[in-house]
Amino acid sequence: MTEKHLTDHKFTEFSLDDRLLRGLAEAGFEYCTPIQAQSLPHALDGTDVAGQAKTGTGKTIAFLLACCQRLLTREPLPGYQQGEPRALILAPTRELAIQIHKDALLLGRFTGLSIGLVYGGTGYEQQKNMLSGNNDILIGTPGRLIDFYRQNLFSLKHADVAILDEADRMFDLGFIRDIRYLLRRMPAADQRLNLLYSATLSYRVMELAFEHMNSPMEIKVDSDEVIADKVVETSYYPSDEEKLPLLVNQLKQIRSDRVLVFVNTRYAAEDVANALLVNGIESATLSGDVPQKKREKLLAQFKEGKKRVLVATDVAARGLHIPSVGHVFNYDLPQDAEDYVHRIGRTARAGASGEAVSFICEKYAYSIMEIEEFIGHSLPKNPIDPSMLAPIQAAPRHRGRGRDRDRSRHGSGREQHREARGKSPRGTGGEKRSGLRENQEDRVRADKPESGVNPPSGHADDVSPTVAMPELPKKQEIVREDTLGGKEIRQPQNQRFSRRFGEVPAIG
Repeated sequence: MTEKHLTDHKFTEFSLDDRLLRGLAEAGFEYCTPIQAQSLPHALDGTDVAGQAKTGTGKTIAFLLACCQRLLTREPLPGYQQGEPRALILAPTRELAIQIHKDALLLGRFTGLSIGLVYGGTGYEQQKNMLSGNNDILIGTPGRLIDFYRQNLFSLKHADVAILDEADRMFDLGFIRDIRYLLRRMPAADQRLNLLYSATLSYRVMELAFEHMNSPMEIKVDSDEVIADKVVETSYYPSDEEKLPLLVNQLKQIRSDRVLVFVNTRYAAEDVANALLVNGIESATLSGDVPQKKREKLLAQFKEGKKRVLVATDVAARGLHIPSVGHVFNYDLPQDAEDYVHRIGRTARAGASGEAVSFICEKYAYSIMEIEEFIGHSLPKNPIDPSMLAPIQAAPRHRGRGRDRDRSRHGSGREQHREARGKSPRGTGGEKRSGLRENQEDRVRADKPESGVNPPSGHADDVSPTVAMPELPKKQEIVREDTLGGKEIRQPQNQRFSRRFGEVPAIG
């Protein structure tokens, strides 16, 4: 064992089923990572675990091994019927659910356990048909799971393993009510194994743990070091006009096979990808607007190296296992400190090295202090030399620009929530209405000129005539003498003085 990110503990040291050990060997896993070495003894013993570790440190393998071992070595709960799920694994995003499913198939290939996957955005009928069969382990996103559960397509009465991955993100995306809904349909906490893993164990995450888990063992790995030690961080302070030229220049200079560029909205993802294409850099776009099948195809191309640059939003890229990402660019600085950690966790995974570059522009600079406080150090600042700004060609901008594009902190959160949920668990009607409303708003914006700009004038009729507005009557003012200063105070009749003066009748 020579790799720094691994421990001296081998998987063969644990009392794992031979079929799991064979799956580990076939997948090339021999030594444990710290989170695996510290959490597996407790989980295999039947103790609930709330584990914290940085992204890319092997949390998925840890909880999958504990889950499969329990199903292989314990009898089902009394009353269990063939085909019912015995384990439920919840993930906040479709991509993360897909990745967990792939890892589960890899580790469990020799176990005979059947593993089901459901998530929003695609494959509705196919997933319904899958649930009619046998699914020992059911993996999915909360919204689609609740949708199928309410149709009585599966039962959780005898599921004795509950796993929450990326629990902190569940809160960020507003899934807490959905999680509680599903957990309350399962056997009591002391009758099942509960595993919760997260990049951060915040107060609200631990509150959830103690509410729905049975005295969980809290395990923190590298809690004093939020950022992987092989990530080289740097930052620039560009103006809005300098961001794209700086990014284009950086992308043309670096030699990484895979580069992730993060933005804060799906609109920005489209704009940046189009601008890069116009300037000779082909990229893929990963956001909530991209259909699921196309997302999977783009991800496969990026992993295979067919697409070098991936422009993504936080939700779309959360939980993805993409090897050998050499550079991560925060084109838009994240509005949440934990998002910064998750973003740059896409590089330097499993002991590899990587570089994280942040553009701190005026629009998103307010979050830098929160980020630096959270990670425990200041980001190194680099000056911008004119030679670092590549000459660029202007790209056509998305037609939906304007006030609706400038998302606030809360607006961005709602957008992330929509991206992650896919189809609503309560039906698709709201989703259709939302899409129709967005299309109508886009058409209105497309037809409406920007403020202060007249439409192109080909004929005299193209210019709207100026309409004189009638002068409105002035509001009658009420007057009161200030007894303290001897000054006269005037105020419109439809307003009130402060409580100090009381309400004064109008002077006719």
